[in-house]
Amino acid sequence: MTLVSQIKALMTAVAFATVVYVPARAVSKPNDKTAELHPTESEQAACRLVVKMLGTDNYKKVALDDSLSVLVFERYLKGMDQNRSYLMASDVAGFIPYKTHFDEDLRDGNLSAAFAMYNTYKIRYEERFQYAIKQLLNNFNFSVREIYTPDHRKLPFIRTQAEMDKLWRQRVKYDLLELQLAKPDLLKNKEILRKRYQALLNQSARTSSQDVFQLFMTAFTASVDPHVAYFTPFNSAQFSIEASRALEGIGAALALENEFVTIKTITAGGPAYKTRMINPDDRILAIAQGKDGEFQDIFGWRLDDAIALIRGPKGTTVKLKLLAKGKTTADAAQIVEVLRDKIILEDQSAKQEVRSYKVNGRDLKIGVISIPGFYMDYAAAQRRESNYKSTTRDVKLLLDTLKQKMVDGIMIDLRGNGGGSLNEVISLTGLFIHSGPVVQVKDLSQKIQVYEDRDTSVYYNGPLAVLVDRRSASASEIFAAAIQDYGRGLILGSQTYGKGTVQAQVNLDRDLPGLTGLRVSAPGVAKTQDKLGQLNVTTGKFYRITGSSTQHKGVSPDIEMQSFIATSKYGEDNEPSALPWDTIRKSEYVKLGSLDMIMPVLTNMYKTRNQRSQAYKAYGEMIGFYQEHEFITTVPLNVKEFKLMRDQNAAATLAQSNKLRTAIGLPVLKAGEIRTKTDDLDFMKLEAGRILTDFIFLNTNRTR
Repeated sequence: MTLVSQIKALMTAVAFATVVYVPARAVSKPNDKTAELHPTESEQAACRLVVKMLGTDNYKKVALDDSLSVLVFERYLKGMDQNRSYLMASDVAGFIPYKTHFDEDLRDGNLSAAFAMYNTYKIRYEERFQYAIKQLLNNFNFSVREIYTPDHRKLPFIRTQAEMDKLWRQRVKYDLLELQLAKPDLLKNKEILRKRYQALLNQSARTSSQDVFQLFMTAFTASVDPHVAYFTPFNSAQFSIEASRALEGIGAALALENEFVTIKTITAGGPAYKTRMINPDDRILAIAQGKDGEFQDIFGWRLDDAIALIRGPKGTTVKLKLLAKGKTTADAAQIVEVLRDKIILEDQSAKQEVRSYKVNGRDLKIGVISIPGFYMDYAAAQRRESNYKSTTRDVKLLLDTLKQKMVDGIMIDLRGNGGGSLNEVISLTGLFIHSGPVVQVKDLSQKIQVYEDRDTSVYYNGPLAVLVDRRSASASEIFAAAIQDYGRGLILGSQTYGKGTVQAQVNLDRDLPGLTGLRVSAPGVAKTQDKLGQLNVTTGKFYRITGSSTQHKGVSPDIEMQSFIATSKYGEDNEPSALPWDTIRKSEYVKLGSLDMIMPVLTNMYKTRNQRSQAYKAYGEMIGFYQEHEFITTVPLNVKEFKLMRDQNAAATLAQSNKLRTAIGLPVLKAGEIRTKTDDLDFMKLEAGRILTDFIFLNTNRTR
């Protein structure tokens, strides 16, 4: 999957005492009072370095020319204003001179045009929300017939101010209408909207040069290769957290509410939890480092900046000045010392459950292990910590638990798993096979290396199925392909994503010292400003042990199942800049078994069951309904018509859900009913379990 699919929250950059900023040509500047953003020296240096590396160290070589410049321009423009509801057609026309010059700009580290485009967008963005706030002073007639088109992605950029004002007047009316139908209090709802719009304006005011740089570099790297990605220093840290499923901090999730950094949830057993003095909805007024550090007031700060101050090395102290829920700033704040520690993100780790099935009068139990990603805490492993976090370690513990529960088979659920550590997928595969090759990699020099599982032990040798979908990518595809090629288990679900490329993470500061020519910042300037960030480059291609690449084609399941995700809209074969599929020589390996004889029988059992299954029919109808109503094209702004449309959609959704619930034996829901428990509507997982029980039943009968 694309490593940077959207711009996350980013750190605010502190300006250098001296910024080297030499545009290659004149750049028009928007005539507005809004604060302009400019690139820092480190961002210009990082730009030059990224361009240099992609020209020499990336698997796919792309000429930095006018054709690529056009692609970068179009991606960047789309990234800024995807819905085409902020920029005017005249603004876009003013950008056209930049369209074929981004290649030279990137090579020179000249970000003036990119920042000029964003500064114009920023002005328009703020103009629109200022206009929206003024609209709330007006009266709205909800009885007139009027149609609003919220999705403008495929429409031309708006040409006149009158058209733009009409669109935003309708948007405000639409937002207000939604609130009115939920609770008809016009004055209160207008105030709710005013605060919402003002919060978006405040967010724009906190935009930093790193935000712009990340957005522009994402447009560039994705134009070269969908899996090449640049990360600003803060995003680089976030990437490491996601890869390791661990971080060092206080164990609290934060959000920005009304300019206050607010604690939303607390990790059980974490440092914040252990103080017994920190609670959800507490607001953090100030932060200090160490027992004797001075407090920094963080009211109105960007959330990322506050997070950066709160996180820190295990064993260090951070002090928080807290204001409890319901208290005002006139009340005395509470000061709490927290000793930072390692936080394990259990909600993003592998999990297990047991499902029961009745097959021909026999009760069978299927253990399901859901793996959200192939993670490993590399830093902890390098420090030789005995309990470092990894997918394989977690799965071994889960397998032990399922063995104790006497399950009859295991299903590994890799749906939505976008990949991760290559070492982890090799070691995880080794839990289910004897030693042998798992995957082949062709590197930049076209040299082929075979990665093997060298552990001859088998941790689990019982019936096995792997459940995949279109979002299963990279390492997930390696695991599924190896299990399939060895004949070790069933592959069920839908065609996988098709990401068969290898990425390496390069820390531009640590791994490439002395190459940037970047000066040391002036005294008192934040050290983070000297950071260049991280670049993920494509260094090779993955190949199955059969010699077939997983690139573009992915892994085809042994039994295809219905899926909500349309392959025509999502997957590597929909990426214009993706590498092609090809083959190499197969590895030497010995199959553990063959499913050739049993697969036609299993497939026939699955299809026969579905032909008479009301649940299967209802599931198919639900998929069709979802895909038909995935995007709202137009909505009425007449209150009666809007309510009718909303009620009809809600009733149709409820009917589709209840039809499936009834078919699989779950209680139906009433209109407006709020569920207080988690009900299992995961039909694909349910059906995959049935296929695995069919497999177990057939094999049991064969061995008798």
